[in-house]
Amino acid sequence: MTVGPRPLPSGPAATESRAEVLGMARGGGVSLAGALFNQGMRFVITLLLARLLGSDDVGLYFQAYAFLTLLDILALSGFKKGLTRYVAVHLAEQDRASLVGTVRLGLGVSCGAAVLLAVVLYAVADMVAVSGFGDPRFVFPLRVVAATLPATVFTDAALAATQGWRTMRPYALIGLVFEPACRIVLTVVALSAGWGLRGAMLALFATNVLAAMLAAGALLKRLRPNRSPPEYKHLRELFGFSSVSWVATLASTGLVWLDTLLLGLFGTPDEVGVYQVATRLVLLATVFMQPIGASFAPRVADLHQRGRRDALQHIYALATSWILRMSLPAFIVLIVFPSELLSFFGPRFTAGATVAVLLAIGQLFDVATGPCGHVLVMSGRPSLSMASNIFGLVLNVALNLWLIPAYGIVGAGIAWASSLAVINVMRVALVWRELGLLPIERGLLRAAPAVGAAACVALTTRWMIDGPFGLAVGACAVVAVYLVVIKALGITAEDRLVLSMLRRRLKERSAAA
Repeated sequence: MTVGPRPLPSGPAATESRAEVLGMARGGGVSLAGALFNQGMRFVITLLLARLLGSDDVGLYFQAYAFLTLLDILALSGFKKGLTRYVAVHLAEQDRASLVGTVRLGLGVSCGAAVLLAVVLYAVADMVAVSGFGDPRFVFPLRVVAATLPATVFTDAALAATQGWRTMRPYALIGLVFEPACRIVLTVVALSAGWGLRGAMLALFATNVLAAMLAAGALLKRLRPNRSPPEYKHLRELFGFSSVSWVATLASTGLVWLDTLLLGLFGTPDEVGVYQVATRLVLLATVFMQPIGASFAPRVADLHQRGRRDALQHIYALATSWILRMSLPAFIVLIVFPSELLSFFGPRFTAGATVAVLLAIGQLFDVATGPCGHVLVMSGRPSLSMASNIFGLVLNVALNLWLIPAYGIVGAGIAWASSLAVINVMRVALVWRELGLLPIERGLLRAAPAVGAAACVALTTRWMIDGPFGLAVGACAVVAVYLVVIKALGITAEDRLVLSMLRRRLKERSAAA
């Protein structure tokens, strides 16, 4: 068994290997640019809400957003990953009729479920807000969520289908760039007009409706050349995959958002607000996970379908290496300077410093194990991903019910970090057992000395310099030291290949300009 990618092979295998590496880099690069923009905009939105609304209204906003996220996954019925996988499979088989049938079915079932759930939520919003959360102010946010849900579900399903063409462009431009940019503009307008929490919720509704229109256009552009009548030959297989994937995704999404709802039930909106600001901050460090994973996912389906196991091992380990190595400097800054980072949101939010460190440790497990969940799902083993996610969700709920009443937001942080670590260790073990693949390559070993040196610099800076200036100096020093040590130890053949492509593109653009 080979662990991680070897030096790039020669002959026909080299051509395929280079094509997969460059294809994943191009797709991940497009998506990464969008993800960086997306996370930056989400950070700004959270900062605006924290500064202009206060921790109570921020808590209500994110409780409503938790409902939207969970109901979105519930309505999608697993078709989000199912659409990506089966569009990629049908394209590989050149079966255009089945491709059209899959897209129509996925959109129809998902959007129908979204409308039904929206009607139910709108009807029971008053009861949920008053009887469940004890806060009548929560009624309006819940009803806006109900109105927003169908558009949100359609956008997610349509963009998931476009990813099956092994392109990240529509997803990046609409989901990662337009949606957060539009939301922040409309949120600023609403808050400037003095509309408060109601205005922020209406901005969310308007943004998601506009995003749905753009997603429809992107999908139609890819379907329009096809003149084949739709066929539904693989219904049983598609529903089986999507049903299991649905439960798995619902469980993983529940892991992210149930602690917010449980904090709302057992605590106060103020605690929810502090916890969610800490969460938004930590998620900035994971910005590389989603774009690289999204570019990687359809390649798993394609390579597994064609029996290209060595190429799959190669890009699995490489994707993990890229995610972890690019994320490590941000995690060092988060763990060493949590109070200084949270102080930007206001003095009240520095109470989440301990939570931020706990959440960062949990997310570090997620980053270090790479896109192991994508490997299970896209190789046709969603039931294993589902089992690990359900186990983690049950563990998370049990720990939250035990720890939140006693320790509040710190208890929620411990529960979340512990559950995330357990889930990802399980996934890596399952991928090894089922496919004989491990997310390990040489670049990871070279990162260890760089992490040690950067951490020492961060701790020294924090000891010597206090406050925001210490944070600025420390962050710059961490990045500089990390990159210098990485360069001194040497980069991998795959990294050189990608950097060469980037230099060539820059030269071409400079020449064209």
